Amino acid sequence: MSLHFGQPTQLGYVVRDLDAALHHWTTVLGIGPWYVFDPFVVTEFVHRGTPVDPDVVIALSNSGTMQIELIAQRDNTPTLYREFLDSGHEGLQHMAWWPEDYDAAVAHGEAQGWEVGQRGAVAGGGRFLYFDTEAHPGTVIELADIGEKGRSFFAHIRDTAAAWDGTTDPVRYPGRRAK
Repeated sequence: MSLHFGQPTQLGYVVRDLDAALHHWTTVLGIGPWYVFDPFVVTEFVHRGTPVDPDVVIALSNSGTMQIELIAQRDNTPTLYREFLDSGHEGLQHMAWWPEDYDAAVAHGEAQGWEVGQRGAVAGGGRFLYFDTEAHPGTVIELADIGEKGRSFFAHIRDTAAAWDGTTDPVRYPGRRAK
C-alpha cells in the first residue's frame, strides 16, 4: 500500500525480447494468458516535454489482482523505456496506480516536486503519466486514468487469468482478425 496513492494495480516490466519474456512468464512462472497489443497505439505521447512516436508493443496479464505489463520498444525513439534499457537495465521499470481521481493524484505528485518523464493517452481513451522518480531501477511511478471502459477490460483480463488452465491460448491478440 502506498501512502500517496493507495493499492498499486500494475507492475511494468521493460523487456528487450517480448517473445522470450512471454515464454518465461507463461512456462516458468505459470502466469497468463497474455493480451498483446501490437502496436500499442498512443496519442499525444510526450517524453520530457517533446512529442514522440515510439514503436512500442505491450502485453498484459494478471497474477491475482496485480496486473503485469510487459513493454518492448522496437526503435530508438526517446522514452523512459529506452532510457531504462540504454542504462543496462531490463525488468521492473515502474509501478502503476489507477486512481479514481486522476487529476488529484497528478497534482499530488507535482506537489512532491516529481518530474514528469512522459505522458500520453491511449487510443480511444485513458490518459497516463509517468513521474520519473527512479532513484534506483524499478521505481518510476505511473498514474493512469483508465475510465470505466478500461476498468471493465482490465477486469476481463484479471478474470481470464484467474480461470486460465495454463495451456489454452497463452498469447492472445485482441482486435486481430483470425486468418
